[in-house]
Amino acid sequence: SHIHLTKDEMLKPCNWKGNLDLLNIVLIGITNEIPEHDEKYEMHRLIGALLSSELKEQEKLDIIEHEYNIPISQEFREDVSIMCNLSQGIEDKAIAKIVMNMYKIGYTPNQIADAVGVSVDEVETIIKKKEPAMA
Repeated sequence: SHIHLTKDEMLKPCNWKGNLDLLNIVLIGITNEIPEHDEKYEMHRLIGALLSSELKEQEKLDIIEHEYNIPISQEFREDVSIMCNLSQGIEDKAIAKIVMNMYKIGYTPNQIADAVGVSVDEVETIIKKKEPAMA
C-alpha cells in the first residue's frame, strides 16, 4: 500500500515549499471567548463560533451567513443542529450521572436540584428514568 498526499489547487495557486509526502499539521488555538469581528481574527472567529458551546444554533448560523457571506444550505443547517445537539446530549448525560450519584448516596431531590442547578421536577424525572436500570 502507498498512502500519499496530493496537491489540489482549491483557491489561488500557491507554491508549496514543503514536502508533499509529509503530513503538515496546523494547530489553531481556540478560546471560549469569540473574538470581535476583525480581519486579523477572521479565521479564529469563524471556527470559534462554529465550535462554541456558548452560542445557540441560530447565532452560529447568523455569524457564518452574515459576517462571512457563506450560503447556508439545509444540509449545513442540519449538520450544525446535529453538532449543537451532540454537545447538549453530552451535558445532559453528565447532569443525569451527577443526579444519580447524589441520589444513590442519599441526597434529596431538593438538595440535588440546588446543587446541580436544575428544577426538582427535572431531578425527579431523571431518577424515575434511571432508577429501574439500577435495580
